Amino acid sequence: MSADHTVLRGGGVALVLAHRDHGLPAVLHWGADLPDAAAADLALLRDTPVANNALDEPWDLTVLPTSGDGWLGTPGIALHRAGGAAAPRWVATVTGGGGRATVRAEAVDSEAVVELVLALDEHGVLTTSTSVTSTADAGTAPLEVAALRTLLPLPARAEEVLDLSGRWVRERTPQRRLVADGTWLRTGRRGRTGHDATLLMTAGTTGFGFRHGEVWSVHAAWSGHHEHLVERLPEGAGAHAAVIGAGEALESGEVRLGPGETWTSPDVVAVWSDAGLDGLTARLVRHQRAGADYRAGRPRPLVLNTWEAVYFETDLGHLQRLADTAASIGVERFVLDDGWFGSRRDDTRGLGDWQVSDEVWPDGLGPLVEHVKGLGMEFGLWFEPEMLNLDSDVVRAHPEWVLGPAAGPTPPSRHQHVLDLANPDAFDHVLAAMSDVIGTYGVDFVKWDHNRDLHEAVRTDATGTDRPAVAAQTRATYRLLDALRERFPALEIESCSSGGARVDLGVLARTDRVWTSDCNDALERVAIQRWTGLLVPPERMGTHVGPPRAHTTHRDLDLSLRMLVALGGHAGLEWDISTCSPQELDALRAWSGLYRELRPLLHTGDVMRSDHPDPSLVVGGVVAADRSAAALTVVRVVSGRGVTPGAVPLPGLDPARRYRVRVRPEAGLPESQQVRGPRWFEQAQGDDGILVAGAVLDDHGLPVPALAPGQGYLLHLTSVDGA
Repeated sequence: MSADHTVLRGGGVALVLAHRDHGLPAVLHWGADLPDAAAADLALLRDTPVANNALDEPWDLTVLPTSGDGWLGTPGIALHRAGGAAAPRWVATVTGGGGRATVRAEAVDSEAVVELVLALDEHGVLTTSTSVTSTADAGTAPLEVAALRTLLPLPARAEEVLDLSGRWVRERTPQRRLVADGTWLRTGRRGRTGHDATLLMTAGTTGFGFRHGEVWSVHAAWSGHHEHLVERLPEGAGAHAAVIGAGEALESGEVRLGPGETWTSPDVVAVWSDAGLDGLTARLVRHQRAGADYRAGRPRPLVLNTWEAVYFETDLGHLQRLADTAASIGVERFVLDDGWFGSRRDDTRGLGDWQVSDEVWPDGLGPLVEHVKGLGMEFGLWFEPEMLNLDSDVVRAHPEWVLGPAAGPTPPSRHQHVLDLANPDAFDHVLAAMSDVIGTYGVDFVKWDHNRDLHEAVRTDATGTDRPAVAAQTRATYRLLDALRERFPALEIESCSSGGARVDLGVLARTDRVWTSDCNDALERVAIQRWTGLLVPPERMGTHVGPPRAHTTHRDLDLSLRMLVALGGHAGLEWDISTCSPQELDALRAWSGLYRELRPLLHTGDVMRSDHPDPSLVVGGVVAADRSAAALTVVRVVSGRGVTPGAVPLPGLDPARRYRVRVRPEAGLPESQQVRGPRWFEQAQGDDGILVAGAVLDDHGLPVPALAPGQGYLLHLTSVDGA
């Protein structure tokens, strides 16, 4: 840190803050690393031209920009006291350097203190956290926080923006547009992340793709209301041309601070890369794998979840036969889904009564748990701790625990309502009930579901006043997750929310994986997993082999494709495999062996997604960090422009090495539409494979068989010489 600027560095990225005589520091640069002299030059050259009908003096984009600084776009911070004291004058200090800086600013006129922490790690991931404290005396009107956002500058060359949308069973659908004057704002007000959540808001140079282009991206690490935006003002110039940002979306009156009270925003994660979207993903995946909350070193066990196998029909004999079959093909974790508790025989009743049903389990869950663990598998169990059916014992005893306004219950969704976890009594009840079941039966894994959006998410306080409750509910959920992990340190938890409606780094800081989508149609999953993988490492995405006919699309797909696509994450099955033929069981047994063999590569490598010009072909997978090996899939999702799609380059390999290329039949082989396939494809199915130079694989690639839609194959590459 110099007298006039601070530089944060990490992973080839730099953030430059300019100190100012008054007000908050300015953000001069966020992007590629700069030498010290260049950072100093930025501070000297920060003045921009003064245009007609603009402020008389050049202005800076500060770390929390407002109109008082010159920024007339979406503000970084908005505060007031009963409508007054809304224009704070900050006096700031900056401490730190290297990879971390703290900005502390006080506004005496608004009786407020802001502290902004910026941390740039060794992977180039910038994390920001902002807190506001009221310094007023007793009797003063509360300090109301209307907005607290992270906004970072975008250069003029960031001309395109990519974000994601979606719906139930079609999460993570990309949408792309030009950066234009005005605001592209994606606000989620579902009380959870949402099927339509963008995950990452990304701006980049024209035509950026997975493997090329310069990109800037932000993510709100938060499971409640949130927003992501890209904004450009027509009068902007230079560093002020546009911003990209994210933060919590607060309801009116949601944050009202009394004397000495502090509000801390969720973290916002920001990433820059000059290597396209895969460059962003590489930084984000390494950041997560290095995190204190990440359980490194333990292989992700092969899962069987019972939902699409039995639904609510939880018959002990059937489940024991299913467990026997699962163990015989190499399954390592058996998860009992919904219907094991209270009066829960369908989805209209019993939700919230977390006691084992005497009706279905007269001897408790012990006989099933003992059978599963006796076969050498872990035992997992489904909960939905944040939800209730009105037809439940817990609501009959405590109707005041249902989240909603004083006027009456909110509209039901999936026959369920929300438990007010911010109510200490409700929180303690759920924690005790879950702890009792988990402790009694030695539960190894919890599938944690959240099956509805939050409508009218308000709670009635002691005065009978309805107050916004999404932030309180989200923080209470985090506390519940934290408390269970503290009580049961070895317990693993999956975040499921009608499939993939709660996927964010806030919940992933407290869970081990996410259920990527309720859609187990492998053809749909190709795109869903590809785009979820922008943010989520493969080992944290649940990817299951479903039944021959997909539950959500009613489409029939070959077992080969279903197995192939499920290898793209934390693999498992969701299918009554006790009904499988001997041939299907043999195929699944070989596939599960392949998963265990390749798991160290699949779950530690760098994600690679090819920018193939033919949209009918989807190519991607992982490459080892040292580029010694790779596991890549080639899938044809629709009919292409031609019968033969040509050659597919395989980027990410070391051009100086030679690789043994094998097509692994254990992942399933396609049924092609050709008289004779490419000779290499047949040869590569043997144990010896074929030897090809990395430079050839990267530049020219491998000719693709004439695949039918819904067909694909797995390439396993290993280096045969040193670096």
